[in-house]
Amino acid sequence: MATIFSPSALLPSSSSTTTTKPPQTPPLSKPHLPIPPTKPPLTALLTTTLTATALATTLLTTPPPSLADSPPTAYRLYYGTAASAANYGGYGGNSDKKASAEYIYDIPDGWKERLVSKVEKGTNGTDSEFYNPKKRSEREYLTFLAGFRQLAPKDAVLNNLALSDVDLQDLIASADRVTSEERKDESGQVYYVYEVDGVAAHSLISVTCANNKLYAHFVNAPTPEWNKDRDMLRHVHESFKTVGSF
Repeated sequence: MATIFSPSALLPSSSSTTTTKPPQTPPLSKPHLPIPPTKPPLTALLTTTLTATALATTLLTTPPPSLADSPPTAYRLYYGTAASAANYGGYGGNSDKKASAEYIYDIPDGWKERLVSKVEKGTNGTDSEFYNPKKRSEREYLTFLAGFRQLAPKDAVLNNLALSDVDLQDLIASADRVTSEERKDESGQVYYVYEVDGVAAHSLISVTCANNKLYAHFVNAPTPEWNKDRDMLRHVHESFKTVGSF
């Protein structure tokens, strides 16, 4: 008896065949690399560098404040009469100083006048004096002596002035340098000019003869004030003139 084979028995059954896929490996993630900081543009670097250089140059080249930058000193004009002790203060004569003035000089603004007594005027011939109230030893004053028609030799005049001025004696004795010169103004009047440079003080002196009198104008200052106010003190010194010579 023949055996009948079913075609389905020869063919594999689709329901019984299973295809198994191999396991898939997940893709590797890329490592996160740090992002470098963005560099500033070259123009920004150049601008910053130039600005810093300009600032440094300004700081180095800007000079510190100096005395030369301060406002100029103001002055007022003093009229001196060189009156005798008997006529001191206008007694017995004209009290208008400008009308009867025999000499003039400049006074720095702010300086104070020291009133000269009749005794002082009669003994050493002091006629006027002004001083810096911030430093009383910084001062200018004038003395006069009657009966002088002309100047003696320069050295003799300075020594004679020191005889009646103890402070001047001490300054000359301790001075590092004493200079003297003769000068003439525009009218031909002769002035002796002295400069006494001491360790502790400085003195400028101007001496002349007029009206049958000898006039001596002094500008004195301690060394620290001289170093600070040199230009102002020289101006005061050079401003002295007898009336009729300017």
